[in-house]
Amino acid sequence: MDVILERSHELKQALIDFVLDAEGELAQALETYAAAHLRRGSGDSTQQDLIIDSFLTEGKVADLSPLELFIQSNPDLLESDRNLINNWHRSFIGLFAIANILPDGFELTNCLTDKHYIVKPNNAKTLQEISRLKVGEIILTRISPVTDSYWMFSGPYTLMGKLGKPKLAVAIGNFKDNYKSNLYSDAPDLLEEAWQSVVQYHQQFIDFFGTDEITLPGYQLNKKIAEFQELITEKQLADAGIDTSKSLAEVAEAAGIGDEEIKAAAEEFGADSKAVSQMFNSKNGNSKMVMPKVDLPAELKKAEQVTALSHPRWGQMFLPTYNKIQAILSAENWQSVEGSEKLIRYYLEDKSINTFIWHRLAQQYPTHLENVLQTFLQRPEFSLETDLDALLQEFHKPIEPELPEIASVPIHLHNLFQEALGEVNKSKPKSKGQQKPAKGFQRS
Repeated sequence: MDVILERSHELKQALIDFVLDAEGELAQALETYAAAHLRRGSGDSTQQDLIIDSFLTEGKVADLSPLELFIQSNPDLLESDRNLINNWHRSFIGLFAIANILPDGFELTNCLTDKHYIVKPNNAKTLQEISRLKVGEIILTRISPVTDSYWMFSGPYTLMGKLGKPKLAVAIGNFKDNYKSNLYSDAPDLLEEAWQSVVQYHQQFIDFFGTDEITLPGYQLNKKIAEFQELITEKQLADAGIDTSKSLAEVAEAAGIGDEEIKAAAEEFGADSKAVSQMFNSKNGNSKMVMPKVDLPAELKKAEQVTALSHPRWGQMFLPTYNKIQAILSAENWQSVEGSEKLIRYYLEDKSINTFIWHRLAQQYPTHLENVLQTFLQRPEFSLETDLDALLQEFHKPIEPELPEIASVPIHLHNLFQEALGEVNKSKPKSKGQQKPAKGFQRS
């Protein structure tokens, strides 16, 4: 084992002891950080160890990370040790596929960003534990840089085994839900492009609907969203230089895509224009990202009224209860409105009702909302202007937006999700009335 790898192990153990033995502000910061993150998982020993490990780089005490505090508290550290520890700020958690087994470690591929890493254990115990891992298996773990050429396992790992595409897509979806701030930790360019796509989508929403808020019966909104998506697709096709008046075969031939890929697309997606545009853009476009398809959830398609909201950071939201909450906040006596207390509680407790929605209601109904919350919470001194964000945090709502579902995803993930969907659909029995995929581009 390399000397620097052994030294990494010694420093890491000293760092963990420094944090766990700490008192005062550092101990309080760890407690607060752990409490927030334990809500998202099972709370087992593996998760606890991962939380401590991530706190070392993500935690803050007066704008200083635990790594920086450790360096300050150990002035006798060698310059090489300081550099090594500071480099650990680049540590991140990821979902990794084992691409290759090396004599002293692994070659791992980050499933979220498709980036490759040489990763080694920094002690004999970990080396023995991971010796059973096999090529193709998926693991959840954190890694930290050691040199310019390799990384080390920073915390414990969770073995998920070999996963087919549908199960891998589910695992990635779970990772996105549980580690929203770590989606593209090692690919800031992808993260920036994803956020920019949200801004772009918001502008397209306003251009199409003429507003950032629209309320329609569910079935009508579903049709409008489909029209909106089709318009976006046609623009993407035009930007890519694809003529939608031509047949699928003609366009594919011009794009240099073979018969097998045409057949696969037709079988999996019905060869509609949305699927074809994504396929061609991934082959010939300059973008590394693809916009996901937006579908109104089945239960909302049947809803009497659904409000669609759009924001350049918070993304797109579909709310079947927005009219009802507005009615409550417009009423002279809000408690006389049937189901009002239940809906207020839902808006506080349900994670789908985010901070943006609350701020929007506060802007539209400042006096009434303040009165409602004073009564509902039994806090007569509650001030909407000074106490709202603290209240939302009390109910575990992020004050800053997390990357929304509408954000574009890397092409390799988009392709994985589509292939997984294709496999799931193939496994379902076909109905007697199922039509064969049509040729050419289809219109809504």
